[in-house]
Amino acid sequence: MLFSGLKVWTSRSLWIHRLHEGINGGGKARYSSCSPKVCIVGGGPAGFYTAQHLIKARPDVTVDIYERLPVPFGLVRFGVAPDHPEVKNVINTFTQTARHKRCSFYGNVNVGKDLSVTELQEAYHAVVLSYGAEGNRRMGVPGEDLSGVYSAKDFVGWYNGLPSCRELGPDLSCETAVILGQGNVALDVARVLLSPIDLLKKTDITQPALEVLEESRVRRVLIVGRRGPTQIAGTVKEVREMVNLPNTRPDMLASDFEGVKEALKDLPRPRKRLTELMLKTAMETPGEKEHERREKASRVWGLRFYRSPVEILADPERSSRMAGIRLAVNNLEGSGEEARAVLTGEMEDVSCGLIISSIGYKSLSIDPSVPFDSHRAIVPNNMGRIQEAPGLYCSGWLKTGPTGVIATTLNNSFDTVRSMLEDMDSGTLNTSAAKPGSQSINALLENRGVKPVTFSEWEKIDSEEVRRGAAIGKPREKLLTVEEMLQVAGK
Repeated sequence: MLFSGLKVWTSRSLWIHRLHEGINGGGKARYSSCSPKVCIVGGGPAGFYTAQHLIKARPDVTVDIYERLPVPFGLVRFGVAPDHPEVKNVINTFTQTARHKRCSFYGNVNVGKDLSVTELQEAYHAVVLSYGAEGNRRMGVPGEDLSGVYSAKDFVGWYNGLPSCRELGPDLSCETAVILGQGNVALDVARVLLSPIDLLKKTDITQPALEVLEESRVRRVLIVGRRGPTQIAGTVKEVREMVNLPNTRPDMLASDFEGVKEALKDLPRPRKRLTELMLKTAMETPGEKEHERREKASRVWGLRFYRSPVEILADPERSSRMAGIRLAVNNLEGSGEEARAVLTGEMEDVSCGLIISSIGYKSLSIDPSVPFDSHRAIVPNNMGRIQEAPGLYCSGWLKTGPTGVIATTLNNSFDTVRSMLEDMDSGTLNTSAAKPGSQSINALLENRGVKPVTFSEWEKIDSEEVRRGAAIGKPREKLLTVEEMLQVAGK
């Protein structure tokens, strides 16, 4: 899954409390006579955590959140696996923030298209960019644009109801699927491909995706990584879910685990637990009950290590469609997290009818006025302060790259807010002059024919989705187009 876990550091909670009480470095916080107005671009976890921290830290600040889609919550809504509903509980916290009297949400506003960042800077004392990572990292190999090759971001967006992925229509008529990457997203995709349909029917997976998966002929999923078992990016929870997935059995290569048992003693505890689980699954003879379960399984999954994609192979009869993948076999140089995959010159071909690339997301530039490092796909920043752009800040994946879990995002947003508050307090960020905030922005949007969706209007969408879901025994049935979302919102 994209996000998991929630942990607030005590020292940081204390820091917020001290600011809330008006204490900063042993003295009273120097609030300006003018209430600071801050806008946040992006209504996902980073945006909401940034708003939450700001509202708690300063009783005079007002925060407006602008989101491209009519609906809030970003990757919590569109990235978390449908069978992990507990991870979405953080939406309750975000809802409290959005309902706060000093916070406003404006969905259906595309910054960079409907508004420029410069216009936001003119209306607010500070602008925080938290719009995440909407782009795909490309594999950079021949054939990756062939039919049958999908990015994990798009595939996850398809089954989670992201409007831009509604027409994806993946072809699941093949027996073998290959997933490139071994992070939690890759494991989520493998699990969704192989899960019994009756389990998925109880989740908020979209009905069109459910219908395609019900007809799926995929029976074997290989999850491929360029490094070894001690570098896998997935977590023990996700791997254990694969091990215990009903009607499936694991298929591992003993050669992938040579020397791994001897390396266990030097691994940190979480990594050791994960590696032990994979070793047990791959190498140990299962007990009678587990053996019987595996014998009856009609679906297979396997982790494949030390392999990198070098070419997507075209179908000889249909040249626009893929029919397999050529993998380079690697050796590792170094150990632990720093280990590098080095090509051996050996190749192997795998026949398959579906390839899903889960090698990472990347942020995109939305406005030429904002500095952007296209190589690292982030906004250059120092603790959230965007370099050479006073009054501009960033948080979340745009700040760090697509890494970490929900606790990482929380702390990442916290650091950005701390930088902003320090700048307000020192006068580096001038908040002495009044700014119009949403008043002038709403006038601009009205003139441009843009209809923002407020949080109360989102709650109409929410109620309708829950109603539709209840009618078919699901927690919700998501609206799949922006047009229908706006209609239900009353726009």
